[in-house]
Amino acid sequence: MTAAAAPGIVHLTDRTPQLSGAEMVAALVPPPQFAGATFDTYRADAAFPSQQEAKDTLIAFTGGGAPAKGGGLFRRAKRGPELKPGVYLDGGFGVGKTHLLASIYHAMPARRKYFGSFIEYTALVGALGYKNTVDLFRGADLLCIDEFELDDPGDTMVMTRLLGELVGSGTRLAATSNTPPNALGEGRFAAQDFLREIHAMASSFQTMRIDGTDFRHRAVDGHAAVLPPEQYIAEIAALSTGATVSDDAFADLVAHLSRVHPSRYIRLIGDIAAVGIRDVAPFTDQSAALRFVAFIDRVYDAQIPIRATGTSLDLVFPEEMLAGGYRKKYLRAISRLVASTLA
Repeated sequence: MTAAAAPGIVHLTDRTPQLSGAEMVAALVPPPQFAGATFDTYRADAAFPSQQEAKDTLIAFTGGGAPAKGGGLFRRAKRGPELKPGVYLDGGFGVGKTHLLASIYHAMPARRKYFGSFIEYTALVGALGYKNTVDLFRGADLLCIDEFELDDPGDTMVMTRLLGELVGSGTRLAATSNTPPNALGEGRFAAQDFLREIHAMASSFQTMRIDGTDFRHRAVDGHAAVLPPEQYIAEIAALSTGATVSDDAFADLVAHLSRVHPSRYIRLIGDIAAVGIRDVAPFTDQSAALRFVAFIDRVYDAQIPIRATGTSLDLVFPEEMLAGGYRKKYLRAISRLVASTLA
């Protein structure tokens, strides 16, 4: 049963967004959710001192305090005479890493600075070519990289080379991930074959571990919300009053995501006020599951609520996927799906 009979309701599967290199560069700013993020608005949890410690160190990194102490290669911050050119925030889901990353972006008195997800930077290389991307970023004061994850050897080579060249020209780096730099790629490909490149990349970063509980779940327990078909139709219709809302069958949406590059997912949902997904079912294909994770990242960044029928969205990743090398990606997506369906 579809809800797409009312004005204001569209199908994402009808959209084939395009994004030029120039538009991709212009989009390298913090997402709307963090457009106003500052260190002052970061709420450090007193139960986890590492949050306040990271905040203090990053304030210093941006020039807002005493010089931060340097760290050893792939170690947590130690006392030393120099600050590394990059900071790397490692921690679980929902501890505020992206908020802190956006705070760095806003606080850094830089003439040229960029903020993007890991996938946006690799997509830019694909669109412009490696040399043109290096030339574009050369001389930039700051590069912020959110969700730093290496899923294949090609990305490893591209990003280590890119960051190495930029650091050599004076660019400062700030990155977040759910995986410490030395562990990037573990369980996904033969990381030992790329150990030298991974080490070279990580030597540019001072690593800080941020502990804590997922703020999205601090006041929320249970599964992602599931609506009966009749209620789903009513809510989609109500949300579409004066706004654009999407309505798609889960299988159709998942298939369509394979035909749209992940760098264009943000354009796919650019004017959408709510995402409707019918007849959700567990994944059987990991490539499809990973594309859906990338899609949900963009939906969550844009703070777009989700309404769904069928299987609870936090149960779409089967146990064999959760036990594999992409476990942390799937867990992050689950956290975001629960929050988005309850929004």
